[in-house]
Amino acid sequence: MTALTLSTAGAATLRADALVVGVAKAAGPKGGLVVAPGAEAVDKAFDGKLAAVLATLGASGAEGEVTKAVSPAGLKAPFVLAVGLGTAPADDETYAAEVLRTAAGNAARALHGIKKAAFALPIEATEDIEAIGEGALLGAYAFTAYQDRGADAKGPLAEVALLGAKPRDKAHKAAAERSLALAEEMNRARDLINTPPNDLTPEAFAAVVSAAGKEHGLKVQVLDEKALDKGGFGGILGVGVGSANPPRLVKISYTHAKNAKHLAFVGKGITYDSGGISLKPAGHNETMKCDMSGAAAVFAAVVAAARLGLEVNVTGWLALAENMPSGSATRPGDVLRMYSGKTVEVLNTDAEGRLVLADALWKASEEKPDAIVDVATLTGAMVLALGDHTFGIMANDDAFRTAIHEIAEESGEQSWPMPLPANLRKTMDSPTADLANMGVRMGGGLVAGLFLKEFVGEGITWAHLDIAGPAFNDGAPHGYTPKGGTGSSVRTLLRLAERTASGDLG
Repeated sequence: MTALTLSTAGAATLRADALVVGVAKAAGPKGGLVVAPGAEAVDKAFDGKLAAVLATLGASGAEGEVTKAVSPAGLKAPFVLAVGLGTAPADDETYAAEVLRTAAGNAARALHGIKKAAFALPIEATEDIEAIGEGALLGAYAFTAYQDRGADAKGPLAEVALLGAKPRDKAHKAAAERSLALAEEMNRARDLINTPPNDLTPEAFAAVVSAAGKEHGLKVQVLDEKALDKGGFGGILGVGVGSANPPRLVKISYTHAKNAKHLAFVGKGITYDSGGISLKPAGHNETMKCDMSGAAAVFAAVVAAARLGLEVNVTGWLALAENMPSGSATRPGDVLRMYSGKTVEVLNTDAEGRLVLADALWKASEEKPDAIVDVATLTGAMVLALGDHTFGIMANDDAFRTAIHEIAEESGEQSWPMPLPANLRKTMDSPTADLANMGVRMGGGLVAGLFLKEFVGEGITWAHLDIAGPAFNDGAPHGYTPKGGTGSSVRTLLRLAERTASGDLG
């Protein structure tokens, strides 16, 4: 994992293998390239001509742009890496946290193979330290566990030194510690998402959680297939019955010493989704190892909350199963008796995520938490509605839905509030069971949310995050987002826990 340090050393004197600065487009009709605050010493080493040198090399200051220049004699680092920050803010404004986070991520990706880089980006507040630290640590991520790279292979950026941050300042130190804890747990979630499904079975996932529980002093309970059968978890068992790798329900608990508020996070953990008997066609199943991204996010958020010692109780429920076709698999037309006691007619075995979540939601409800948030790569319909970068938010409380939307935006995650239209509920009526696992096709993401709502305990505030779009990046890396698993929603869940701990959410 990339190390993060704070340094009061000057940009010109610190020994590093690279020096990162920010550049932007000047506001106004004349435009032009300007050097962002934090790089004054670097500009001085270039005799005040850093912007001119970079412009000659093609830099425009656009977001996502990276330009490399050889350092003059006055700098210890051999080269300067300039990252674009977009249009420079007005004199009375500062760069947005997400702009800094993205720029740091772009720099870290461009510095793959470098041992130490000094980041001289604008720091006006502790939030900027968090953003730059997060962006750099997340941008430096690489998943190479299955590659024979040889002894000479280059690894990710090894150390990030944030210039302008004070290591003895309590607020600055806390910001760096938060960045490190969040990034390490988010990258752990990415590792799990990227792990091939032949290695990440439900049992193997549960073992990872148990090991993390021991490491961080968290209580972990694992229900295996026998315990699930004895407990009547028909939804989880109904999905996992067709696989040679049996399902698990994992509970991981962080409890603060004080009598704090209680949040329950519930994650969909389908370690591979073939669609079951309702088999997915070729072209739609190659990346289905990512169908456990919700469980990975929940796991990461609970551990991060524990590492930061937040004054809130957080319980994570990971509903783990592998959805496979076989002679023992659930068939379309079968009826499952869920943990809640309700019966569900399975019309499509590829609508399996809602079945495992239903059992976990009802189990989580038994503890009467102050709020439940479930996270799932649940529907392709949500991807069609919101695209690849935005997750949908549904809830049984409008104020809670709005709060999560604001928290997500504050955390740098794109999200959008979605409705739960009552008229769609009747489309899940079944002549055989209490309800079916499918309704009308149009608005399928909303139908899925309505299904889950049926399994939330009475009087409990609940929200559902459908992260099907942003959970897995099939395209090229960008900013601090790698190709593959992204760790979507971890930042939102952690910020929700922090806001709850501070009393901002009642």
